[in-house]
Amino acid sequence: MNNAIIQFPTPQNEPVKAYLAGSPERAALDAELERQYNTVLDIPIIIGGKEIRTGDTGKVVCPHEHGHVLATFHKAGEKEVRMAIDAAMEAHRTWSRTPWTTRAAIVLKCAELLATKYRPIMNAACMLGQSKNIYQAEIDSACETIDFFRYNVHYASKIYGMQPKDGAGNINHTEFRPLEGFILAVTPFNFTSIASNLCMTPVLMGNVALWKPSTTATLSNYYLMQLYKEAGLPDGVINFLPGSGALIGEIATSSKWFSGIHFTGSTATFNSLWKQAGEKLGSYVGYPRIVGETGGKDFIFVHPSADVKAVATAAFCGAFEFQGQKCSAASRMYIPKSLWGPVLDIMKKYASEVKIGDVRDASNFINAVIDEASWDKCNSYISYAEQSPDARIVLGGGRDKSKGYFVEPTVIETTDPHFKSMEEEIFGPVLTVYPYDDDKVAETVKLCDETSPYGLTGAVFGRDRMAVEKISEDLRYAAGNFYINDKPTGAVVGLQPFGGARASGTDDKAGGEFNLIRWVIPRVIKETLVSPTDYRYSYMK
Repeated sequence: MNNAIIQFPTPQNEPVKAYLAGSPERAALDAELERQYNTVLDIPIIIGGKEIRTGDTGKVVCPHEHGHVLATFHKAGEKEVRMAIDAAMEAHRTWSRTPWTTRAAIVLKCAELLATKYRPIMNAACMLGQSKNIYQAEIDSACETIDFFRYNVHYASKIYGMQPKDGAGNINHTEFRPLEGFILAVTPFNFTSIASNLCMTPVLMGNVALWKPSTTATLSNYYLMQLYKEAGLPDGVINFLPGSGALIGEIATSSKWFSGIHFTGSTATFNSLWKQAGEKLGSYVGYPRIVGETGGKDFIFVHPSADVKAVATAAFCGAFEFQGQKCSAASRMYIPKSLWGPVLDIMKKYASEVKIGDVRDASNFINAVIDEASWDKCNSYISYAEQSPDARIVLGGGRDKSKGYFVEPTVIETTDPHFKSMEEEIFGPVLTVYPYDDDKVAETVKLCDETSPYGLTGAVFGRDRMAVEKISEDLRYAAGNFYINDKPTGAVVGLQPFGGARASGTDDKAGGEFNLIRWVIPRVIKETLVSPTDYRYSYMK
């Protein structure tokens, strides 16, 4: 019997490797890129640890070379989803009662395996399948995923340590039970770390999961399943279900054992799932936990006192790194007319220097958007701006999908603060800028706050600290992650827990203890040492 009280202190964030030419990590990555590029995987459904192949298949391609197939994956149908629910509930019997320190040990082993053996595997899969360059893959599929594993164990130890005081003649403690059914994890293409975290956070707290991965991230997500198995995660705790999100969601939310959804994706899809769950509330064993991060229309607000080069760098990197496909990517900017010209000049200089192309060429800063639907969406907004009297393309605008889904870093300048691309989510390398009169700061802050239904990330730039403080206060509900004199992207686990409210989600802050506590239901236990034997109050005796 292990009766040790194990401490899990605050970890250090995983260091980002440099991948310099000739370095060991670069050699390992290049070899793995070559191996995966020249391999076509057959990716099965995984239910209860068993591989299942339905013959109803889809393909994983390189977004930057969409004629090149990386994998074929099998799609789950109704039968497989129901099998997965049964397998999850069977695993729940044991996993929910497994000592939490044993669960923590498995999660920490995931971190160690990813930091070593699986690092080049995961990064190569993320690069090829999701079109991320070396740095963007390293900070996501390696470092952030490792940080989630390690920090979540630390946060779990804090939660389990939240115990009540004992009373006179009694002992009190709180048991943090996992939810009584299964969690449906619906994960996005853009961050491998998020895909892992949406499954593994509930699992660490003793829950079981059905995992619906994004079709365009199936390759890296399949390698995550291999990582979990090697780390010792029991069969059935996570069940891997590529396929139709609508089908999987409908069947999962129809089960009495549906106990929660952990979601990152579009606002419309999240609303639909929430509605489905709401319509079936009376059929569930308990009220399901609904946790989700959805859309965003993230902003940069520039005060007239701002540093020109700092703004230009933040706008360029915040809008165009990973082709603007981060939930936090800068998509609209409000800037004084006096600063816009100098800022645009610097952004044009940056654009003239960066290269666009295949992820295997390390000199390429910009790669492809994820698929044809994404390319078409970017194309529609750029075309709309090209034809509008209220806007003009001042940077980029080129796009080509003949070989890969490439869109140049594009800046739209508009005279209309309610221009279509100022208000609607694009999720691509398109930044719309509204230059405002320098003496209209307060009015423009109000526009920034009220223009979008979202509330995910935002940034303010200014050297006048009191003015920045006023803007920050006026925009307090406009962003769940707010940045002062920095781009609105790049939240780090343990430093800036991430999430937003309004139409951007439930703001349960992945990367902090807030999220973990959603996946437990407390039971408070009082043990009376000497039981009363008289019903009378003392003054009645």
